[in-house]
Amino acid sequence: MDLASLRYAKSHEWALVKDGVATVGITKFAVDQLTDVTYLELPKVGKTVTVGDEIGIIESVKSTSPIYAPVAGEVVGVNETAVNDTAVINADPYELGWLVKIKLAPGAATDHLQTLAMYEKQIAEDH
Repeated sequence: MDLASLRYAKSHEWALVKDGVATVGITKFAVDQLTDVTYLELPKVGKTVTVGDEIGIIESVKSTSPIYAPVAGEVVGVNETAVNDTAVINADPYELGWLVKIKLAPGAATDHLQTLAMYEKQIAEDH
């Protein structure tokens, strides 16, 4: 996966928009901070979300964290593989470990999300 093609939320979710659908996951940085992911709860297909809505919970041996919607729209896909085997998130958060697919709402944009360079700068400043 070309990480430069993704857009990033300050809360460590990524989005890849293609044909009006955003594939969403959490970043490698987030996975590394959580350590071993042990539990994942995701929304049901059909749920309507707005930017910043809590769309799931991810737990690790260290902590529990909310997952936020980086885009507005309708959940049209959930990665059941990741729900049933959280090891895929630890191993490959960008390909096999994606979390949800969100069909963008009419007029929804990704302008508020960061580029890879902006996200890397945020991580460097925060840690």
